[in-house]
Amino acid sequence: MSIILALLAALFASFTAILAKIGIEDVDSNLATAVRTIVVVIMAYIMVMMTGQTENIMEVSTKSFIFLVLSGLTTGLSWLAFFKAIQIGDVSKVVPIDKASVVLTILLSFLVLREPATMPVVAGGVIISIGTFVLIGKDKKKKQKKKVFNTKSYIFLAIMSAVFAALTNILAKIGIEDVDSNVATFIRTVVIIIFAWGIVFFQGTVKKLTKISRKSYIFLILSGAATGFSWLCYFAALAIGKVSIVNPIDKFSVVLTMILSFIILKEKPTKSTVAGAVLITIGTGLLIL
Repeated sequence: MSIILALLAALFASFTAILAKIGIEDVDSNLATAVRTIVVVIMAYIMVMMTGQTENIMEVSTKSFIFLVLSGLTTGLSWLAFFKAIQIGDVSKVVPIDKASVVLTILLSFLVLREPATMPVVAGGVIISIGTFVLIGKDKKKKQKKKVFNTKSYIFLAIMSAVFAALTNILAKIGIEDVDSNVATFIRTVVIIIFAWGIVFFQGTVKKLTKISRKSYIFLILSGAATGFSWLCYFAALAIGKVSIVNPIDKFSVVLTMILSFIILKEKPTKSTVAGAVLITIGTGLLIL
């Protein structure tokens, strides 16, 4: 069941990046993140109510609450870096770098959570890593003579997004013990919305809300909804499965996102893009097996 939920999380996550890319045009990336988070927190609370877990929000242990809050903060930092990266770079290039968090997550799950390092998991992680580096290497070669500053900027932001995402997974796994996954998702999302809007007010970009077009609002809301569904599936999978398996399967969204970016955003596929996607697919297949 955890594998099915992780695959569903990947599907919704792939739509998140595409919808956000369309909605984030001419919109401050931090403001866009804050707008999306409103939708996610509403969805998370609706799920808490539907599952009858409202009263359990106040019964979460101090340890779980602290780790869920920390997980929310790292998610917020990951989001800020990721959505700034896709604003200045191609989705098909940023997403694979961001999803390198799968390798960091696997390593941390072995070191911190003491999960078993089985051959399929290690092999899958290595192949996914190779596929990711194929994509990163391709991007550097292609852009070394043009727009060097922007290229380095979004690659750095995507890498930082991956680091924070890896920390998010480990912290969430620790915090979600003995906590309903929907309650955990809601607590994390509340932290993120406070963090995101705090950044917006600090920057003074809240006044730009009225300047966001109707089209951007629609796609940002749809992106937030896709994120909400992805999170609900992912954390339900995380609650019953191993981080070293659930997270890599969820990150299969990188391949789905790339395919959608070629079809919807008309981004051009290259040999390196296809090769990287194939390697990531093989690595994910090993983890599912």
